[in-house]
Amino acid sequence: MEERLQKILAKAGFGSRRGCEDFITAGRVQVNGKVAKLGQKADVAKDSISVDGKTISVPEANIYIMLNKPRGVISAVTSPDPRPTVRDLIPIERRIYPVGRLDIESEGLILMTDDGDLANKLSHPRYGHEKVYKVLVASHPDRKQLEAWRRGIVLEDGYRTAPAKVYVDGKAGKGSRLTIILTEGRKRQIRETGSLLGLPVVKINRVQLASLHLGRLKPREWRYLTDDEVASLKEGKQPVKKASKASAKKRSYKKKRS
Repeated sequence: MEERLQKILAKAGFGSRRGCEDFITAGRVQVNGKVAKLGQKADVAKDSISVDGKTISVPEANIYIMLNKPRGVISAVTSPDPRPTVRDLIPIERRIYPVGRLDIESEGLILMTDDGDLANKLSHPRYGHEKVYKVLVASHPDRKQLEAWRRGIVLEDGYRTAPAKVYVDGKAGKGSRLTIILTEGRKRQIRETGSLLGLPVVKINRVQLASLHLGRLKPREWRYLTDDEVASLKEGKQPVKKASKASAKKRSYKKKRS
């Protein structure tokens, strides 16, 4: 059966579909000896597909692994320096990559898989998947700081964060323990938000990704997901549909009349 090349590459563990599109546009993918084009389809049962000259093979079943990433480990497959990566912690031969990255100073739940479709659904903010973090900040937040974090703020690069759920779990000496729930995941977003609000972040631990819970898994430990966990992740939430201009005008007109 023919499928789009980016979907085939994602199944083979080369990353999300969007990431695999970059392989194709860069001319790194060939089908039956010819450079592939974006949008092209192929049949893995009949066609020879290669990336950088190496023929790919699509595994029959995807792999799903949950890892408790410790501090000091990079959320990547390869590292430009001696620092270890999450891939180094899982000694299996299959090509897998992280979903839901954490900065090197943070710890907690990382999903490792070769399922590009699921990776895209869990990573893209339009699907509304929640990510739950236990965060330690260096001071006690006041009402205005919490309201601003919940409402969303403008970061230094001009990006405005989406609304978040923020709860105070208790005090920890001069600091406070927070639970923060996001539906997006920009690089170092929690740390930068805390810094701009005058709440320096001391520690971040992700304990949940969509329906997947870290549980009692210790740092550096990993395990395969159960069939039920995989099924629950795949069911997930549907994409958040944006209202059309026509429907938005219609609602606005109704409000004016009421």
